[in-house]
Amino acid sequence: MERLRRRSKTFITSLSVGWFLSYRQVKRSSIATTVLIIFVMMLTFLNLVVVRGVLVGLIQGSTNVYSKSYSGEVLMSTLPKKDFIENSPSVEEIAKNLPWTESISARYLQSGTIEAGYKDRVKLSDKANIGGASFAGINPTNEDATTHISSKIIEGSFLTPSDTNSIVLGADLLKKYVPVESPGIALIENVNVGDRVRITVNGNVQEFTVKGILQSKVGEIDTRAFMLDTTLRGLIGRSDYNVDEIALRLKPGSDPVVVKNALLGSGVGRTAKVQTADEALPKFLIDIKNTFGILGNVIGSIGLVVASITIFIVIFVNAITRRKYIGILKGIGIDSVAVEFAYVLQSVFYAGFGILLGLAILYGFLVPFVAVHPIKFPFSDGILVAELPGTMLRALSLMIATLIAGYIPARIVVKQNTLDAILGRN
Repeated sequence: MERLRRRSKTFITSLSVGWFLSYRQVKRSSIATTVLIIFVMMLTFLNLVVVRGVLVGLIQGSTNVYSKSYSGEVLMSTLPKKDFIENSPSVEEIAKNLPWTESISARYLQSGTIEAGYKDRVKLSDKANIGGASFAGINPTNEDATTHISSKIIEGSFLTPSDTNSIVLGADLLKKYVPVESPGIALIENVNVGDRVRITVNGNVQEFTVKGILQSKVGEIDTRAFMLDTTLRGLIGRSDYNVDEIALRLKPGSDPVVVKNALLGSGVGRTAKVQTADEALPKFLIDIKNTFGILGNVIGSIGLVVASITIFIVIFVNAITRRKYIGILKGIGIDSVAVEFAYVLQSVFYAGFGILLGLAILYGFLVPFVAVHPIKFPFSDGILVAELPGTMLRALSLMIATLIAGYIPARIVVKQNTLDAILGRN
């Protein structure tokens, strides 16, 4: 017991001496060198967090817009092998009466074609300016209250309840917004706000005026053409008021899973497919999100290795140049543990300050700035995803790697023969 007590006392003394030696070394080191090392550690930490955050945020931006502009927090759609949501008026009434519901939007959907420039065709043998589209019949007031879709208009204006002969086109239907040449894609050319287009739906043909063009970077929206629900219902001959989609916008703080379960408990699941926004995401978005998360971790791991090598070199060079000093310390009775601990503390100092500066820049500037000014990617308005638990885990990983990288070179130098170190012999 006494032996253990003496060892504990000796170890604590070594740590105290190591802290003193570390303090003296940092205090006497070049300010420029210290700032440079801390700066490198800060950049390494930001690399660990920001690169992955941008990659994941690229897809997270898409999923956020998907929920805000299309699905709401809960989406009800047709069951497999069904053409519409049966008993839709009853389903809508149930959804409206839920205490969590803020607004709902019911949509009629039907595929068809849009033709432009048909009055200018000289010969019937000339290629028609025609493209396929999915038509959505909506109540403009309810739709905008649920998805704020009018904010996505880039030309013209959104529909009003009186626009019985007007249509709003998604940008992905028009060649000027999707300038690609592909045999499998038929896009409409030379269409502007105010032009007349001819719609063919369910064998019925009708002319409409293009009132607006919207672009949301959500495929389900940008490949659709929007018209009044009363108009589309007449074109497809649906007089039973059964719709194809119902999007629910919930009150702030509501849990979509709770709402979904409430709908299923009320029997809605027998006539409609009920999903939260996350469950309704297209599979390719989920796959890309997972892929980018893996890529971010790989890139971050490379940064971690670079940081470890940097600290290793700094500590190793510092220890080698002070080898004679280390030999003298050992010669006068300073325990090798104290010397090793001094260099480990130096590593902690560099990494700790670098991480603190990185956290200040990350949460004090980068995250709020990117939230207000999203990164404009071709298919997404990317944000910076930096959840605090994940960020702290990466900070801990960097700190552990730094501790190891600082200990190894100190151990290598300290293990040298004391006399050889004092005399500078190899």
